[in-house]
Amino acid sequence: MSPSVGVVIPTRGRRPEQLRAAACAALGQDHPGPVEIVVVVDGGDAAPVVDQLADLLAGGVPGLWETAPVSRSIRVVTNRRSPGLPGTRNTGIAALGTDLVAFCDDDDRWLSGKISSQVAALRAEPGAEFSSCAIEVEYGSRRVSRLAGTSTVTRAHLVRSRMAMVHSSTFLFRRGAFWVDESAPNGQNEDWDLALRAAARHPIVHVDRPLVRVRWGGSLYVARWADRIAGLEWMLARHPDLAVDPRGAARVYGQLAFHHAALGRRREASRWAWRAFAARRGEPRAPIALAVAAGLVSAQAVLNALHHRGRGI
Repeated sequence: MSPSVGVVIPTRGRRPEQLRAAACAALGQDHPGPVEIVVVVDGGDAAPVVDQLADLLAGGVPGLWETAPVSRSIRVVTNRRSPGLPGTRNTGIAALGTDLVAFCDDDDRWLSGKISSQVAALRAEPGAEFSSCAIEVEYGSRRVSRLAGTSTVTRAHLVRSRMAMVHSSTFLFRRGAFWVDESAPNGQNEDWDLALRAAARHPIVHVDRPLVRVRWGGSLYVARWADRIAGLEWMLARHPDLAVDPRGAARVYGQLAFHHAALGRRREASRWAWRAFAARRGEPRAPIALAVAAGLVSAQAVLNALHHRGRGI
């Protein structure tokens, strides 16, 4: 018997077309078991979102419900926990009674076979609780695949590298095994923290095919430099082993240097850049941060160039 899958889609109702695409892609999955979607509205009235999805809620979209397997449903609820992504995701988890839980951001879209491939991978690995998959990054008209090069993601992998393909919109896990930590400052790095905690219990089963299309550049949080600094400092305090691996430590220190530079904090940017150099001489984020701090290039120009290649800072 195929497990039931619950899908949590957090939204603030500001991207109706993208939210609709995300919901339709989830409803149209070929998974033979039940799929229940919960759209969780954060920080606002749910009524506009209900209006945006009225035909989906009524089950009346021609060609969608007919091609999808039976047992598909969608509903809209409001966030009843702490404001922000962590509380919104946890509201969705609490609202579900399914065997498995999946996340999908409202500006991302699942590709065909996403659920069925990950369910099969979980079933093939005794004791596995958590699965991810490769992604296809969309930035403007450009699409870049991000693969992990492995079928198993360990905590050591995630300490050494953030691994962009282990993205929240790829997460599929056993309900009741995990909750999102709502202490994450402004929701920063809650997904990385969740993946680290999951991998500490059992290696993450990874399907290394792009099964989720992730839109970069449209995030509501992309340029909140102070939030990003707080999020990285929270991660260092919560996961001390991030400072142990030289490559992983240098990456985090380099990001902190860059974010401080973006805020015009030259002294702090220099301090973190030198820490990055000390951890690993070849860390590329350190000189980039120093260039931003010196005014040679803007932080946004750096991000635009990186996003064009399907990468982030």
